[in-house]
Amino acid sequence: MQYTEQDFESTHPAQLAEFIGQHMIYTYDNGWQYELYIKNERSIDYRIHSGMVGGRWVRNQLAHICRLADGVVKISWDEPTGTTVSVTANLKERALHGVIFFPRWIAQAPEKTVCFQNEHTAEMIRLRDAGPTYPKLVIDEFARITFMEKRAADDETVVACAPAELSAGYAQRTN
Repeated sequence: MQYTEQDFESTHPAQLAEFIGQHMIYTYDNGWQYELYIKNERSIDYRIHSGMVGGRWVRNQLAHICRLADGVVKISWDEPTGTTVSVTANLKERALHGVIFFPRWIAQAPEKTVCFQNEHTAEMIRLRDAGPTYPKLVIDEFARITFMEKRAADDETVVACAPAELSAGYAQRTN
């Protein structure tokens, strides 16, 4: 089944204004480092700098995005790989909690997903359908947001290349 943008239409888009364009780099307590850009009220771009699937990057991932409180946003999505993710970010406290549900095939061979997913979606779906999918590997971690900046909505320059193509020290920036 293919999802459309209408499937991810926000029920409260006006409440998301403070989050649209938010770009952040965060490091989970287990040491894995991620980068996320809230592109608009229904999609995100992200890169994975380190961890089990470090080097992976995705653009225009459809997501459910909702405001939980002032400065607190929840972003949830289901990937073509079969991975499901839910991240809650408290921008005021620069704290984040994420839970990732990796299907068994990724737990067994994570390197198969390390790519620019947008160019390999059919392969990700094929691998997902071949499985195995269960039992899932659940990663439930807190993270610290080490870098934040506000960018424009739908800025295609925020996540525009693979993590390996970034300048030295890019992911280590702090503010």
